[in-house]
Amino acid sequence: MRLSVDRSPIKVYPDPKRVIARFFFSQDERAKELITRVMALSDQDVFKIISPLLQEYSKRHRNITKILNRHCDKVKRLIGEVGVNFAELDQFRKLLIGSYFTHEYSIESAAFFNPSIVEDPDQTELVEGQKRMIISFRAVGEGHISSIVFRRALVEKNGDLTVLPAGNYIDEAEIVRNAVYVKKLFFGKAVDNNIDKVALENVKEKLGDKFEYQELRNVILDLKNQQTSEEAKLDYDKVLWLSDSYHDISFSKDTDISDRVIFPISEFEKKGIEDARFVKFIKDDGSIIYYATYTAYDGQMIMPKLLQTTDFYDFKICPLYGAGAQNKNLALFPRKINGKYAMMSRIDGWNNYIMYSDKIQVWEKPELLQQPHASWEYIQIGNCGSPIETEDGWLIITHGVGPMRRYCLGASLLKLDDPSVEIGRLTEPLIVPNKDEREGYVPNVLYSCGSIIHNDKLIIPYGLSDYCSSFATVDINSLLDKLKSKSSSLYDLFI
Repeated sequence: MRLSVDRSPIKVYPDPKRVIARFFFSQDERAKELITRVMALSDQDVFKIISPLLQEYSKRHRNITKILNRHCDKVKRLIGEVGVNFAELDQFRKLLIGSYFTHEYSIESAAFFNPSIVEDPDQTELVEGQKRMIISFRAVGEGHISSIVFRRALVEKNGDLTVLPAGNYIDEAEIVRNAVYVKKLFFGKAVDNNIDKVALENVKEKLGDKFEYQELRNVILDLKNQQTSEEAKLDYDKVLWLSDSYHDISFSKDTDISDRVIFPISEFEKKGIEDARFVKFIKDDGSIIYYATYTAYDGQMIMPKLLQTTDFYDFKICPLYGAGAQNKNLALFPRKINGKYAMMSRIDGWNNYIMYSDKIQVWEKPELLQQPHASWEYIQIGNCGSPIETEDGWLIITHGVGPMRRYCLGASLLKLDDPSVEIGRLTEPLIVPNKDEREGYVPNVLYSCGSIIHNDKLIIPYGLSDYCSSFATVDINSLLDKLKSKSSSLYDLFI
């Protein structure tokens, strides 16, 4: 008999009005022709065109002039190539040039799903029993490009949840490339991403054991200048693209959490940032840091990455390495176990694995943890977010894929001091798509990237058929009792 699950009437839908202003560019010759046309305009004509644009788009973007100036700066080289002194351009003409190299992108126009939930670092000014939460979502726009967005929520003592309204603007972060790269790890990841070995060796021999972004960039530009083949030049570009996978990003302190979007930055994630699994991690000294594992996708290859923050304003981003850092579905445990970091993964695409590491970026020797056993998970089993610590063990919300590629949510319990030992697993799904949840971008799919326990209630945010998101609650004690009972043992799954 399945456990009782309370579905919330709250649904969070994609909002096509939430747009960011992105750099728009086709090719050099076309861009230079466009710049030449703008330069032929009189000062009066420039003002007549740009003035109403600023009035209109200032209502849609927090600082449209800053954006247009930044986009004008991106074509500074081409402005010089058409014989114009960039330093002598007046402000309105720079803004107009920038506007022609700008387009709006609706980050949520297609879907808004696969949420994870963590405690907000700020728990001030609440009444007893309340908790403030941050929920991350996978937002999908034109071209199926995914990004990470956020909402703030308030949970009452009885488990009732309110998702607070989003702000009026969306801001991308400022990108800071100040990483120091370790040669062994960097070039190991380059091999994993099928970058030409000859190009790699040429770059490698010119760098020390550790190097910075600008040093790498100078080496690559020098090597590219020695090439005549466009294919060879592309091989060197790919090395630089990989370096873009390591960066810091920073949001303005005057933004609400709902204003912030983590949008694909590097070429290796140009087709999307998928399914961030956020976790509140407690370090050995008791301090707290928030990590998220996510999947970067370039249209062909998958790169698992790690994001970290303490305040949700400033983030560090880097790839994950090793034999265990493959495929999708990586989920970090919220603390070290027996002195080591612990992670779940699904390296083969259909079984759950567990692995341990002294370094949070390097994951080797994955061990098989769970295989599909019940009919509703025969195609694959995977995690739905980071494990949750309880007195009885590590609670894992899982997903199982069965007939008609239907995704259901399940649950497992692992031993606290040795999570490679499974105490119990639900023999039936915890949540199955109902008639109101099965229609959407991808039908018959329920999926979550992280849950949380509050006042004896397990709160599960989940995506509905890859279109919108909702929430369900389960009595945690009833769930744990079920997982500890004989009826959830693996023996019963085989008979």
